[in-house]
Amino acid sequence: ISSGNPTVQTLACSILTALLSEFSSSSKTSNIGLSMEFHGNCKRVFQEEDLRQIFMLTVEVLQEFSRRENLNAQMSSVFQRYLALANQVLSWNFLPPNLGRHYIAMFESSQNVLLKPTESWRETLLDSRVMELFFTVHRKIREDSDMAQDSLQCLAQLASLHGPIFPDEGSQVDYLAHFIEGLLNTINGIEIEDSEAVGISSIISNLITVFPRNVLTAIPNELFSSFVNCLTHLTCSFGRSAALEEVLDKDDMVYMEAYDKLLESWLTLVQDDKHFHKGFFTQHAVQVFNSYIQCHLAAPDGTRNLTANGVASREEEEISELQEDDRDQFSDQLASVGMLGRIAAEHCIPLLTSLLEERVTRLHGQLQRHQQQLLASPGSSTIDNKMLDDLYEDIHWLILVTGYLLADDTQGETPLIPPEIMEYSIKHSSEVDINTTLQILGSPGEKASSIPGYNRTDSVIRLLSAVLRVSEVESRAIRADLTHLLSPQMGKDIVWFLKRWAKTYLLVDEKLYDQISLPFSTAFGADTEGSQWIIGYLLQKVISNLSVWSSEQDLANDTVQLLVTLVERRERANLVIQCENWWNLAKQFASRSPPLNFLSSPVQRTLMKALVLGGFAHMDTETKQQYWTEVLQPLQQRFLRVINQENFQQMCQQEEVKQEITATLEALCGIAEATQIDNVAILFNFLMDFLTNCIGLMEVYKNTPETVNLIIEVFVEVAHKQICYLGESKAMNLYEACLTLLQVYSKNNLGRQRIDVTAEEEQYQDLLLIMELLTNLLSKEFIDFSDTDEVFRGHEPGQAANRSVSAADVVLYGVNLILPLMSQDLLKFPTLCNQYYKLITFICEIFPEKIPQLPEDLFKSLMYSLELGMTSMSSEVCQLCLEALTPLAEQCAKAQETDSPLFLATRHFLKLVFDMLVLQKHNTEMTTAAGEAFYTLVCLHQAEYSELVETLLSSQQDPVIYQRLADAFNKLTASSTPPTLDRKQKMAFLKSLEEFMANVGGL
Repeated sequence: ISSGNPTVQTLACSILTALLSEFSSSSKTSNIGLSMEFHGNCKRVFQEEDLRQIFMLTVEVLQEFSRRENLNAQMSSVFQRYLALANQVLSWNFLPPNLGRHYIAMFESSQNVLLKPTESWRETLLDSRVMELFFTVHRKIREDSDMAQDSLQCLAQLASLHGPIFPDEGSQVDYLAHFIEGLLNTINGIEIEDSEAVGISSIISNLITVFPRNVLTAIPNELFSSFVNCLTHLTCSFGRSAALEEVLDKDDMVYMEAYDKLLESWLTLVQDDKHFHKGFFTQHAVQVFNSYIQCHLAAPDGTRNLTANGVASREEEEISELQEDDRDQFSDQLASVGMLGRIAAEHCIPLLTSLLEERVTRLHGQLQRHQQQLLASPGSSTIDNKMLDDLYEDIHWLILVTGYLLADDTQGETPLIPPEIMEYSIKHSSEVDINTTLQILGSPGEKASSIPGYNRTDSVIRLLSAVLRVSEVESRAIRADLTHLLSPQMGKDIVWFLKRWAKTYLLVDEKLYDQISLPFSTAFGADTEGSQWIIGYLLQKVISNLSVWSSEQDLANDTVQLLVTLVERRERANLVIQCENWWNLAKQFASRSPPLNFLSSPVQRTLMKALVLGGFAHMDTETKQQYWTEVLQPLQQRFLRVINQENFQQMCQQEEVKQEITATLEALCGIAEATQIDNVAILFNFLMDFLTNCIGLMEVYKNTPETVNLIIEVFVEVAHKQICYLGESKAMNLYEACLTLLQVYSKNNLGRQRIDVTAEEEQYQDLLLIMELLTNLLSKEFIDFSDTDEVFRGHEPGQAANRSVSAADVVLYGVNLILPLMSQDLLKFPTLCNQYYKLITFICEIFPEKIPQLPEDLFKSLMYSLELGMTSMSSEVCQLCLEALTPLAEQCAKAQETDSPLFLATRHFLKLVFDMLVLQKHNTEMTTAAGEAFYTLVCLHQAEYSELVETLLSSQQDPVIYQRLADAFNKLTASSTPPTLDRKQKMAFLKSLEEFMANVGGL
């Protein structure tokens, strides 16, 4: 290394790199017959002494190079190699001194290693000159993108330094302060290269997430504030560059990645109210928020589509069908920006309001101008869409940000108004005139600023009404026959926002809050005119959209999702059913008249779900009866009318007949999806009448796969949503129906060869659905909310006693059907494969006693599937198969039949699992499942287990290895002698197995 000869230095570097690789992790070590534990010990010794020495040598080389002025190509290459070596050392996964054997492998498989060296590294790494050297090196080579990657990675690792290396908090504070100074000196006042963006954001992210917050706040105030200013400046700058990458449609979105990382860092800071007082980050949040808005608005207010030199790029954007919607693609970004907007609500809410209101006025003006042009010369089409397109895109981003600022995306939780928004509204409520606020909310057709006293409205409600004004302009344009000028994307944004807003704010449940804003409770609380008005307005929007935009599937889908939100909570549904519009919608849908019958199948399904949910609102008996008569009865009547025609067999393939059948099946899925515990009795009885008829349809449409699939899907949905609420007799009815369905399916598919190996997975949709159905039926065994038929009291009692179709019968019949069809080619489809193995594992776990009773060829088929899953499928599937073996072996032990096929099969599996644990490299996560199966199999076949051990030992030539193996096996066997199916013994065996694996793994 000190020779100064580049060739020799390169050789030295290669040797050191190889050494590091050899010791870095037991998975990279050469296979030289040493145990995992031995590798672990070698690594510990190496990392204490040799690794540190290698690092010091590397640092010397880097110092030497950093002093030289101009390096030739050969010298640069040496420099780069040593820099990569330094990176390898700093990315070392340090083994803690007392890590248990079992965890070594898990520990080493972790990604994104942070730097956590042992105490012995204290002098080396806490020496400030080392850190300074890496900053110096980076400044020297930053224009070489390859080398810059390594130097930034070294700095990012140093920024993640933590653990016992710091003797106390003071040393952490000193280190952090020093590091931040170095960082600021390096990046202040320079133009950051593209190749540096991600590295710099990783450094900042590590500093903020790895160092404890009290250490961060203990550095000198001035330094901390410079750091936060730098973070603000970088976030805004990376945000602008990310927006540009988006316009230029670059493959490698480096700024986008860097920007996302910095936004995450902001969230970590602003959500910590323990260390930072309220308002600490407000000004910074304002800057980041403003810059985000600016990047997404068109000139002159914003810089969207402006290339670096400020020229607007005018190529028409080709939006591909596959492109994700912005609200999904940028959801994390929008959530972060929304959070920053809440922190600075005083600035951001009025800003969004004025930007939206101003664009509503412009949009209204543009559309009016177009209308006048069209009236003046109907044939002319000289409309410049550039202005409109820019407006639509502006409104698109403003609505998205508003949606994320005002409400959270709650999956499965009760949505709450964000505390920052509630506090902001309460704080200003004394300056608010409630009547003016209600007037602004209730007159979306007028300009907000034309209403007297408009400045004394609640700002949050005014922002909501700005979106309602966009919605109103859209509605008026539709009424004026200007639909062709509107943007479906804007339509989608409006209903997406209204759904998100309604979930959180509409009929707000005051019990969930310590205090509530008076404007909120007056405008959309329970029993207020405001909430009744808004529900009527939203319902009108839904109905208008479904008739105007029936061909825009995404928009129609978002619209029916809004409708579901309006009825899924009883309190809101009670108001919805008071609207005449709701009843009209129900009648119109039930009569399948246009335009609702043009909606796509998934949309019709969700619409049916909403109509059913609405039927469980609070009504008197007579009204409820009338409602069901109008919603569900026509479905039944028309269905029966079609299928009971004498010549139905001849007509069944006619387009309108098929459409009628498809629409009915989709509606049935929608009805099942609306199931809740308090409506299951009514819905189950209604659906059961259909299920029998559906089985008849299987015969009629046996050669029409899409109809067959849809029929099976009805059963899948009913089982999925209702089985957990059904008492014994009702469950029996469903099992019988499913069994009949499977019998008909089986008869129609008998001998039907699936020869087309190249066929797409869709063609096996029927198999997938049947497996899903069987899995749903099995779920009853462990998710059961029924106490007898309590839910069904008052509905006709079922006679369960004299019938005995059980879930097991249906499921095993289904497996009979599926096993012969599941060829190895079919198992190449991941979804089919996973669903299949999930199903057979479920069956073995829930009904192990039924497996020995299977017909011989079926039993063999099942055992072959398990073997295939263990030996040549993904680790997830292998784990499922191992989990299936344990209950099978336990079943065998209970039955005590030593000549049964299952007994012989488990003997074969003992060898497979033995080989897997002892001879093959396997995933450590599988050790537990394999260990449990292994123990149960050993209990069952003790003599065979001893034979396997003997055979393995006798094949060992090396006496040392022989002895180690023999000792390890003796210790393992001694932990549970003789092995029995006792939980305590099993746990002792599994613990010994861990030690055994650490001792012999790799021998």
